[in-house]
Amino acid sequence: MPDVGVLPDQQHAPAPPRRKRWVSPLLRRILLLNVLPPALLAAAMLYLDQYQNGLLAAEVEALRTQARIYAGAIAEAGTRMQDDRAVLVPDAVRPLLRRLVDPSPNTQARLFDNTGLVIADSRVREGSGGAVVTEPLPPPEPRGAFSITIAGLYDRLLRLVPRGGPSDVEVDINPDAPSFDWQPNLGPDRREELRLALEGGVTPYIRRTADGRLLVSVAEPARRGNQSVGIVLLTREAREVDQRLFEIRASVLGIFVIALILTVLLSLYLARTLANPIMQLAGAAAAMRQGEGRGGSVPPAVLAREDEIGILARDLQAAARALWARIDTNERFAADVAHELRNPLTSVRSAIETLRRIENPEQQRRLLAIIAEDAVRMDRLIADISDSSRVDAELSRTVAVPVDIAPILSTLAELHNATREEEDAPRVVLEAPAEGLVVRGVEGRLVQVLRNLLGNALSFSPRNGRVWVRARPTGAMIEVVVEDEGPGIPEAKLEGIFERFYSERPSGESFGQHSGLGLSISRQIVEGLRGRIAAENRRDAEGRVTGARFIIRLPVA
Repeated sequence: MPDVGVLPDQQHAPAPPRRKRWVSPLLRRILLLNVLPPALLAAAMLYLDQYQNGLLAAEVEALRTQARIYAGAIAEAGTRMQDDRAVLVPDAVRPLLRRLVDPSPNTQARLFDNTGLVIADSRVREGSGGAVVTEPLPPPEPRGAFSITIAGLYDRLLRLVPRGGPSDVEVDINPDAPSFDWQPNLGPDRREELRLALEGGVTPYIRRTADGRLLVSVAEPARRGNQSVGIVLLTREAREVDQRLFEIRASVLGIFVIALILTVLLSLYLARTLANPIMQLAGAAAAMRQGEGRGGSVPPAVLAREDEIGILARDLQAAARALWARIDTNERFAADVAHELRNPLTSVRSAIETLRRIENPEQQRRLLAIIAEDAVRMDRLIADISDSSRVDAELSRTVAVPVDIAPILSTLAELHNATREEEDAPRVVLEAPAEGLVVRGVEGRLVQVLRNLLGNALSFSPRNGRVWVRARPTGAMIEVVVEDEGPGIPEAKLEGIFERFYSERPSGESFGQHSGLGLSISRQIVEGLRGRIAAENRRDAEGRVTGARFIIRLPVA
């Protein structure tokens, strides 16, 4: 019996296309992981720059306040009036200056007169025998090689960072820079600096010496009334600032090391989650190309992923399995073609050999008729084989367009009923709307399927029988049903009738009139259009078979 098809309820409709995402999860992951470490380091650098400026500004302000106190004390207690002018008394200001500085062991104070000569120095004392002894500032605390390395690395890195605008604190990073001092007979530039100091306009000065000291110097004029009597210069070693800066430098370096380690670990993670699976997919593709593993060579761990790589892996495996299925189908098809062509060729060869040996004209005519029938059979078989081979390629190249099958069904029914050669030939009864049955497909191939099913049903219908053609929309599908009143389909062959070269014809029909490819080609076309075709038997109320039923379901356009 011909090929018929019903769509089982458990069959699933084609999966909807995946929704396009503007920003994929993989892209978000890469951006987040790569931006995080540099952002942490940049934030730490900005915070350190502000913190350092704040410490230096606080240290300068404290030292300037201390210098003003010293200047006020010296102006009141270390001067005397002479000719209505206040003058410094060296013997009085020297011990006073030392007493003022004693509570600050890291501070050096010097007093200059209005001409720039040093009057007193807190680090210069009178020793035994009248000798003058200069006491240096306490030595800097020893710093290990690790600390020096950290400081050096930080300074080099800081030079690469853009700095802010001008500051009210002058910073000299040259360890060989001259100290803030005045000597007589200096040039006009130093005299201008002396004038600014007497007026209180000298910018605080910060420098680092060759032995690693961070020194802060401020100059404040000592005034009695409205008259400047000298200049107090305070120089303090800002050890606390240096220590705080070192701690912050170590913190920045620690953050950098952590960021570096984090970046390396994240890079390894990305390599494991991105590069390695891609290499595994490449290896699986190479194995498939060489025929190893067929469609199952993709690692299960890659298939289980929920991101783009998992989608790619599943699509690759599905494509490989479809390709291998196509190869297997082609191999079986080639074997079936060879088998089907061998029978008529054997018959022709046998007839020709017999024809050479006999001389009876009647027997010769019968043998020639057999040869002619086999030639027609082979021609029909080759045509159907060629059509079956072209179906998949044609459907893959042709763009499916909306096709209304209602007019097609109406035309086929009217054409058959109007061209019946015998009055008692079976009729076609159409039960379908006149329009509105629009599916996505290729019109020529849809006509081929419907004509094949209709002709198949008519060939099995009895005299004065009827063939019903019904069509209706069912949700997202259009359903077409072709029913006849023939003997039905053997239950064991409901699927086998769609196989290639399967043929079960009505009794009385000449052998070789059909190639057995009609229903197979119909299934190829329907499934190529993302539809389904199936077959079942019609039964009456008592369960007896009353005919065959073919069901086609195609997606709505």
